[in-house]
Amino acid sequence: MNIGSIAMGAGFLLVLIGLWGILTRTHIIQIIVSFSVVDTGVHLIMVAAGYMHQRTAPIISEGLAASDAPSLVVDPLPQALVLTAIVIGLGVTALMLAFALRIHEKNDTLEIKNIERLRW
Repeated sequence: MNIGSIAMGAGFLLVLIGLWGILTRTHIIQIIVSFSVVDTGVHLIMVAAGYMHQRTAPIISEGLAASDAPSLVVDPLPQALVLTAIVIGLGVTALMLAFALRIHEKNDTLEIKNIERLRW
């Protein structure tokens, strides 16, 4: 078993744990933390998808000729996508926390079952 499959499995496990937390929790902060766990799991899955065994960073140097580069380096696109996804996830988490703060200001609670306007 290589490190890519371990990272992929850990990523899917984090996604499942986060989804369980989102679906079973009634406190808004716990739901936001569960969303962050899902987000981290997705990042790990994306990194694992781009993992290539025994390849190096995509930097052309003295030890790596330009002609050998395609067969010896890792594709940098998944890494760039993960960095972008981390920034987007941070922004979405900050927005959710801002909404939670407004909900707490209006209702003095963050428990969904105690907020009349959020009940079904």
